[in-house]
Amino acid sequence: MKYNIKEDLRLIREMLNISQTDLADNVGIQQRTIVRIENNDNYPSNETLEKIYNYAYKKGIKLNDIKEMLYKEENPDSKIIFHGAREEIQGDISPFYGRKTNDFGSGFYCGETNEQASSFISRYPNSSVYMIKFDDSDLKKATFDVNQEWMLAIAYHRGTLDDYKDHKLIKSIVRKIENVDYVYAPIADNRMYRIIEQFIDGYITDEQCKHCLAATNLGKQYVFLTEKATSKLDILERCYLSHAERSHYQEIKEADINDGDNKVKLAMIKYKNQGKYIGEILS
Repeated sequence: MKYNIKEDLRLIREMLNISQTDLADNVGIQQRTIVRIENNDNYPSNETLEKIYNYAYKKGIKLNDIKEMLYKEENPDSKIIFHGAREEIQGDISPFYGRKTNDFGSGFYCGETNEQASSFISRYPNSSVYMIKFDDSDLKKATFDVNQEWMLAIAYHRGTLDDYKDHKLIKSIVRKIENVDYVYAPIADNRMYRIIEQFIDGYITDEQCKHCLAATNLGKQYVFLTEKATSKLDILERCYLSHAERSHYQEIKEADINDGDNKVKLAMIKYKNQGKYIGEILS
């Protein structure tokens, strides 16, 4: 899917109140290139795309935030979700996308906001964000919150609970997921998973782990597990992430990590010896 550069280019000019010639001079490309793009006679090179979108973002034109707001306003009865992709999605959306050791195994993962999706893939140079309309009618879902059940589900799917796979608690979690079309649950990035590993390895209790994870506050995700679920996804637009925008999100993520680390330390201390250790839970 190509970017909507024709419409974006006109929007950028209108918001900055500049002519095609002014934009070309400011961006460092020929004016005729701007004309051809706006007339839909030419699709620009990756270098030209970067120049245009990077210039706009540095000028304060946050197109992707604007598009998120507009899509949500235009679709009040639908869910608008966001998929951060390292590369372009090829073909139809598949539920068999990704590693089996992700939070809930292989699946198509989406976040609730543009910022959330952009932050997760901001370090990849060719990354982009897909804005998607989701029709959840006639679908079965499993919902999780930040609690013991969710922590065990993540640990199981990431392959660290193989010794307990026959335990009734683990079996109940597997049953909860195996017959649903999608999962709605908190996100667990690698930093959060390191906290879960401390719980699985018996260093902290479930209460310590739960409050440490809640402190990171990464938001919720949709994980689509069946073809029936992915057939309900309608890609509205693929949105460009310029270098300036990706750098912005990387800075936000680093600040959130530092803030979250301090909250985790506090939770470790405050809830020490409260709750149960993994050996007590799965005895």
